[in-house]
Amino acid sequence: MASTESKDLMLALDQIAREKRISKESLLEAIASALTSAIKRNFGGTQNISVELNEKTGAFRVLAKVEVVPQVENKFTQIALADARRLQLEVAVGDWIEQEVTPKDFGRLAAQTAKQVVFQKIKEAEREASYAEYADKEGEMINGTIRRKEGNQVYIDLDERSEAALPPKEQVPGERYEIGGRYRVYLQSVHRGIRGPELIVSRANKELVLRLFELEVPEIFEGRVEIKSIAREPGLRSKIAVASREEKIDPVGACVGPKGIRIQAIVRELRGERIDIIRYSRDVKEFIANALSPAKISHVDLEEKSKTATVVVQSDQLSLAIGKEGQNARLAAKLTSWKIDIQAEGDAL
Repeated sequence: MASTESKDLMLALDQIAREKRISKESLLEAIASALTSAIKRNFGGTQNISVELNEKTGAFRVLAKVEVVPQVENKFTQIALADARRLQLEVAVGDWIEQEVTPKDFGRLAAQTAKQVVFQKIKEAEREASYAEYADKEGEMINGTIRRKEGNQVYIDLDERSEAALPPKEQVPGERYEIGGRYRVYLQSVHRGIRGPELIVSRANKELVLRLFELEVPEIFEGRVEIKSIAREPGLRSKIAVASREEKIDPVGACVGPKGIRIQAIVRELRGERIDIIRYSRDVKEFIANALSPAKISHVDLEEKSKTATVVVQSDQLSLAIGKEGQNARLAAKLTSWKIDIQAEGDAL
């Protein structure tokens, strides 16, 4: 390669290495490897061709390892003894030597190959950087804009380079995902893909509720109020059990916020999903009674072995305790991790 082209290439590689944070050595190695493959095709596919690179000047040389023979039968793999002795005095038939076979137009080939390799390396580096960025965010809440839909699958733009999939099972029943609409989503998984990171996000995961409370309630973000458990039926209702780590803080009041401003912000983001904030208690009976809120509970009996709670309520509280289609009881059971059997006082044994 001509010295001017070599210097220009090295300057360009220096700049790319700095701006894209790509190792210059890896760029040079990739270019040399690509050139070796390209030049081998021109030399009959022989495996004895290599490209030597001067990393200081950027100059390339093509070297062929050839066998010294009395008479050449294959110009790509052999060299006549007389020609070999012009390159290396002490050489005999049967020896192998290296000779330079750099083509005249190699500078142009090298420049084209370098351009292709650098472009590919930049793409790979951007994909890896994008993967690393989002791998660090797995399990977090992020913002995105609905970009497109393909059947039931929704795709969300997270930034100029990254797109996430919102599969049907991670969508909230009844939510309408309009093109251009902005949503907060839970980053559920990140995997390496051929074209970049494959991101799966969720609107249905109960962890989204947790992240929204961390965002809206400073006491939770700071660790002064703790979320003990969450039960959720996406789009319909969630129950969240909270406890305070400081006596002076009311955990339920902190989550509701002044005039309900904090909980209202979360409900808006969840498009009207109802949220019950439950006071956690180490006393299992009290915790189960709280979990069945807004129903008033008469008493709770526990069967430790089967982890079943028999809950007795007044008859006018029965439907409230059970909830529409059993929803209140079902969420309370998920929240407390106890099976719950609700009975009216007159029916209780």
